[in-house]
Amino acid sequence: MSLFGQQIREFILSRGKIYTPATYRCIQLSTNTAANENFRKIVQNQLDDIQKAGTYKKERIIVSPQATTISVEGSNAKILNFCANNYLGLASNAEVVGFAKKALDEYGAGLSSVRFICGTQNIHKELERKLSEFHQREDTILYASCFDANAGIFEAVLSPEDAIFSDELNHASIIDGIRLCRAQKARYAHRDMRDLEEKLRSSDARIKMIVTDGVFSMDGNVAPLPEIFDLAEKYNALTFVDDCHATGFFGPTGRGTEEFYGMMGRCDIINSTLGKALGGAAGGYTTGPRELVDLLRQKSRPYLFSNSLPPPVVASAAKVIDMLMGSNTLTARVQSNTKRFRDAMTKAGFTISGMDHPISPVMLGDARLASVFADEMLKRGIYVIGFSYPVVPKGKARIRVQLSAAHTEDEIDQAVAAFIEVGKQLKVIS
Repeated sequence: MSLFGQQIREFILSRGKIYTPATYRCIQLSTNTAANENFRKIVQNQLDDIQKAGTYKKERIIVSPQATTISVEGSNAKILNFCANNYLGLASNAEVVGFAKKALDEYGAGLSSVRFICGTQNIHKELERKLSEFHQREDTILYASCFDANAGIFEAVLSPEDAIFSDELNHASIIDGIRLCRAQKARYAHRDMRDLEEKLRSSDARIKMIVTDGVFSMDGNVAPLPEIFDLAEKYNALTFVDDCHATGFFGPTGRGTEEFYGMMGRCDIINSTLGKALGGAAGGYTTGPRELVDLLRQKSRPYLFSNSLPPPVVASAAKVIDMLMGSNTLTARVQSNTKRFRDAMTKAGFTISGMDHPISPVMLGDARLASVFADEMLKRGIYVIGFSYPVVPKGKARIRVQLSAAHTEDEIDQAVAAFIEVGKQLKVIS
């Protein structure tokens, strides 16, 4: 018996009752009521259907830090990782991790509280200030995740007198956030400005809010912000951009989709994340007008009823912002790596979706093919994931490749070579 097991046994004996394996079996079986058994069967039938469709998602277990080279459970080989949101390669960066360790010592593991009671530290306010400066906005409010930021804004701000106009391929968190509010809801065809204008023209809402992803995470394509801003001005509408897949690395200095188009400051509200390029840990935020942020602190339910971000997470994100404010080296690197991969894959005959973005989906169409393709890539030391319905539309399965500033040119070339080998084996390319 292990030392831990012996300690557990001694604790149980000290309480005067011995739990044998038979006892544990009785405890487990006590939950097997008729209702429980019926529930299990219903759930298992759904799982069987997912398996038959070839869309069952198996989680590969990483036993190393998140990086371009990782270790996967069950394999002694080092694996090249091309499917993380670690766009700047900073999730295990020594400086960033060191800053988080220092914060852990100085501020503790967590606050055990929500922000408005006793869960706000000076480092939370400092990170909000830095994010506001980075985005050139008046104020910022932190959340546990950008999913929470998207869930917490629309209900707090909009009423039945107001209207939301949402791109049909917006992230699930935007969709869920919109469902929570009582505003009028209109969905426009993906990146279709004619459809958006028609819907704006027919609305007489008090507040009109156009809501879009900056970069669409499954396709790597970019919202047409110049046209959206023009329509917003024409029809007196606000603009909201979820920039999770742009903040920190897209645009000349990593300030996101606005900067990519050379239109800094035009968007009214930006929601984004700390859990991708900005350290890769967790957390999200809303940045925009001071009055909006103040209102969210009073009314936004995910903010009011969730623990504040742990100090090490806050510190690591603050360190990344400092790095970005001081240099655009990492941003330039991820952009050059993206071009190298996209050019080589296109030349080899693959169809790559999106536009000049580190999200580089290799389009395959068939769900089973995408799953098999990803498994074959892993055999060759390349970690990528096949995406299929319901994550993407039926018939549009793909391998979503994501480039990082930390990838070397040799690693990118190795991935391309593996894609070509598997592509020929599975008759995707000739």
